[in-house]
Amino acid sequence: MRLEFMRVRPGADDDLPVPARQTAGAAGLDLCAGVGAPLTIEPGAIILVPTGWAVAIPDGFEGQVRPRSGLALKQGLTLVNTPGTIDADYRGEIQLPMINLGGQKVTVNRGDRVAQLIINRVERPDIHIVTELSPTARGGGGFGSTSV
Repeated sequence: MRLEFMRVRPGADDDLPVPARQTAGAAGLDLCAGVGAPLTIEPGAIILVPTGWAVAIPDGFEGQVRPRSGLALKQGLTLVNTPGTIDADYRGEIQLPMINLGGQKVTVNRGDRVAQLIINRVERPDIHIVTELSPTARGGGGFGSTSV
């Protein structure tokens, strides 16, 4: 699969690394913060972090933007809508709605790896309206219906 990235601000963001896997077995491409200056996120605060990149996701696929587990565990830094979806027809800058769930201020610096991008196939089902759904053992049992 060919995945095309474009710098949103050529020249100004040339120092930002191309989204890339950090190990041979990694599923995600790390996305770095494209902030102009260090950005401090207070506990409970939500900010939008630019990446400096736009992507052309092929038709039939989506991009899922996910938090980095180390940042979530060690600093409480995660994404508000996780996973966030990048549709195949979106061509704007990838921006990350980050939240600090930890108890301390967190500073995001230019070039910090702050999220990851996973590319997945998307099924586009034919929608049918019916009067009944096929039965299952669980039925309509919701939250907590299968255990505590």
